[in-house]
Amino acid sequence: MIACARHILVKTAAEAEKLKKRIQQGEDFAKLAKKYSECPSGKKGGDLGEFRPGQMVKAFDQVVFKKAILEIHGPVKTQFGFHLIQTLYRN
Repeated sequence: MIACARHILVKTAAEAEKLKKRIQQGEDFAKLAKKYSECPSGKKGGDLGEFRPGQMVKAFDQVVFKKAILEIHGPVKTQFGFHLIQTLYRN
């Protein structure tokens, strides 16, 4: 199985919740990722490209390979911080 996802990584759950609300109100995910994400992928609008199960941390995989596609999931806590995750596709 392969999936493609994008995410926004921030330090706190509260910050993630604020960004999630802004996305739900119509703000652009990629623009917010560029501005706020602490991950190097933020430069690419949060795009992580394609990956397989086991390449990301477990909590991340759980969302990408099991939850609904195109929805914004999170905040998801990992050792890196709090993520908002959107799976673009998987097969």
